[in-house]
Amino acid sequence: MVYGASGYTGELVAKLAAQRDELPVLAGRSAAKIEPLAARLGCPHVVVDLENRRALREALADVQVVAHCAGPFAHTSRDMVEACLDTGTHYLDITGEIDVFEAIYARHDEAEQADFVLLPGGGFDVVPTDCLAAMLAQRLPDAEELELAFTLGGGISGGTLKTAIEGAASGGRARVDGELRTVPIGHRTRVADFPSGPRRVTAIPWGDVSSAFRSTGIRDITTYTVVPGGDLIGRGQQLLAPLLRMPAVQRAGTTLVERLVRGPSEDRQSAGRAEVWGRVRNRDGQQVTGTLTTPAAYQLTADAVVRGVALLLAGGVTPGAHTPSSAFGADFVTTLDGVRIGDLPPDESAAPEAAQPETPAAPEEPETSAGE
Repeated sequence: MVYGASGYTGELVAKLAAQRDELPVLAGRSAAKIEPLAARLGCPHVVVDLENRRALREALADVQVVAHCAGPFAHTSRDMVEACLDTGTHYLDITGEIDVFEAIYARHDEAEQADFVLLPGGGFDVVPTDCLAAMLAQRLPDAEELELAFTLGGGISGGTLKTAIEGAASGGRARVDGELRTVPIGHRTRVADFPSGPRRVTAIPWGDVSSAFRSTGIRDITTYTVVPGGDLIGRGQQLLAPLLRMPAVQRAGTTLVERLVRGPSEDRQSAGRAEVWGRVRNRDGQQVTGTLTTPAAYQLTADAVVRGVALLLAGGVTPGAHTPSSAFGADFVTTLDGVRIGDLPPDESAAPEAAQPETPAAPEEPETSAGE
């Protein structure tokens, strides 16, 4: 089942699944949106609201895996997770929301006992970053610090924007000494050496401060992206946060998004590329870096979800709450269309001497913190 199939990303998932002759059940709460899509793709469908507990469980009764694509997941994931627990349906979603990751991971024991899989972050959030983090940790097993940065190409959807509006009031997040901590957005900047060249990136709250910790056990994790005017973000967030926390402002923002944002065109997505950079470092100063180049974020998400669902249907994933790399392996990202691994040394388990202090090809600007 693809729940939220009439949303921007859900429709991409549904279309790709249909192209691969998988014909999922398309589901959502709006008959006016779901029925025409199902007819066009030749898929079965069901109209069900997440808040209708009985109807949702009836809809999932014969479903082996649900791809949950209806966000913001802070509002929608709990109802679907609980229904999946009751019906024994494997759960995969495309969230990037840190608190959703944490809430789902906290239900590991329930999922394990129910003999099914909970897998948040099965799209661009966080498949490429999580898999790269796991690859880097394999090459430097005693790493204590992880930094991940990414660029996005191909535009942004309304659902992503609505999630960003809700999260903007809360500030940034980082993993510090094993604990999730709230920090100002933009509390750090650095230069990341992407395949296309070095770019300055700014710290933001990204799902990997939760998921990569679960995948690797690395205790200090910071996530970054390219943000215009990134050095000023922290001060702006401090000034705007009280305003953004007001319910009326939140409602106005999401209403504008719903009216004005339809998501990037297929041509723009096809032309877009995303890049991921990561670095791990241990106490002795040894460090390993690596990069990935991927299709645009929503294209990768659709491919990752469809392939992830197929792997869950095939069995073999240990029951419980997983990250993409813990469920499918660190190399899962390399099975996706159009993904290329850049600079990444051989696996350290085969050649321990390969983990050497990094020698940059050119001088790199130092990391900075807000206020420095």
